[in-house]
Amino acid sequence: MNKGDHVLNGILLAVGLGYVLHPDGGLETFETIAATLVPVVLGTLFPDVDTDFGKHRKTLHSLPVLAVLYAFPFYFGNLQWVWVGVLSHYVLDVVGSRRGIALFYPLSDQEYGLPVGVTTSSKWATTVTVVITILELAVVAAVLYLAPQVIPMETVETFL
Repeated sequence: MNKGDHVLNGILLAVGLGYVLHPDGGLETFETIAATLVPVVLGTLFPDVDTDFGKHRKTLHSLPVLAVLYAFPFYFGNLQWVWVGVLSHYVLDVVGSRRGIALFYPLSDQEYGLPVGVTTSSKWATTVTVVITILELAVVAAVLYLAPQVIPMETVETFL
C-alpha cells in the first residue's frame, strides 16, 4: 500500500477502535479516538521509514520490530498504540499487496504475502485498504465481544 492508504488505514483504525471499545458513541468513544489517532497513524507509517535506509519491506517490516514496539510502553510508559498501527501496516502489506514482507528479517530475507493483493499503484489499492481495515476491526470486535470466555477482557486490555 502507498503512504496515503496507510494514513487512511490509521485514521479508520482509530475511529473504529473508539467505537469498538466504547460502542455507545459517548465521550469515552471520542476520547479513545483522540488518544489513539496520532499513535496509530504514526505506527502505520513507521515501517516505511526503511525506504530511506536498509532494505524496504525487510528492515522495519519484521516480527522482531513489532515485538520491540509492542514492549516499548511496558518500559517507558508511552507509545501504547503505535504497535497497533505497525501490525495493521504489516497486515496491509501481507494481505493487500502482491509483494509481501520479510516477517523474520534479519534471520531470513524470504518475503511472505498472499496472492490476493494488488500493486500499490492499483486503482483498487484504497478499496483494498478500507476492506482490510474493516476486517481488522471485525476481528478485534469478535475477540472482545464474541469470545470473552476465551480471552478475558483484562487480558485484552493488557495488550491495548
